[in-house]
Formats: sequence, C-alpha cells, structure tokens
Amino acid sequence: MEYMTGIGLALLTCVFATLVGFDRDRVFYPTLLALMPTYYILFACIGGSTSVLAVESLLGVAFFAAAVAGFKKNLWLIVVGLAGHGVFDFFHHLLIQNPGVPRWWPGFCLSFDVLAGAFLAMILMRRTRFASTF
Repeated sequence: MEYMTGIGLALLTCVFATLVGFDRDRVFYPTLLALMPTYYILFACIGGSTSVLAVESLLGVAFFAAAVAGFKKNLWLIVVGLAGHGVFDFFHHLLIQNPGVPRWWPGFCLSFDVLAGAFLAMILMRRTRFASTF
C-alpha cells in the first residue's frame, strides 16, 4: 500500500508541477530534495532521541548541500539526489535507529523519491532533445 501511495503522490506532485508551471523554474526539484530529509528530523523529534536528531540533522545538511549544488551546477545532480535519497530511505533503518519513523515510510519514500527523480530525468532529456533540434 505504501508503494502505491508513494507512486500516486509522486505522479500527482510532478504532473501538477508541470501543469501549473512550477517546474519551469529550476528550483522546484532541488527544493523537493532539500525538504525530503527534514521528515527524518521530525521523526527524530517524535521519537525523542537527541542523538538521532543530531545524526539526522547532519544527513539533512548533506542532502541540502546536494540540492544547492544541483541547483547551481547541473539538475542531473538532483536526479541522482532524488533517486539516491529514495534508496537511502529504504535502507535507512539498517543504518540509523530512528524510533519516530513510521513502519510504512521507507517504502513510501522510496517509491516517491525514485519516481520524482525519474520524472525530472524525463523532463531534462526532453528539454535536451528539444534544444538540440534548434
């Protein structure tokens, strides 16, 4: 169920962003990448673990830095960051014991993040192909 919900919400988010023009500006997908790790910070607060909060905050800074780098340099870094975040989410519980993370979160986040990254990759490939014809 969590996989289908993640896929559905990613599709709705990405299609909505395209339809209303949010993704015309290069900041939309980097912002998604920058915000995704903040959920783990919230989960650490819910779980009441200060040490986990510190670790999750450091990881959040790393993804935030990746979002800035991708925004400034190359949006393909955002594709890698989104997909990488999804894969990381799936294995997160093996690396960090965050007591506030819901049981269904890894599957949801994996499917959302990877699909959002794939959607951005499709946009970038289409834009590159379009630009090369002129």
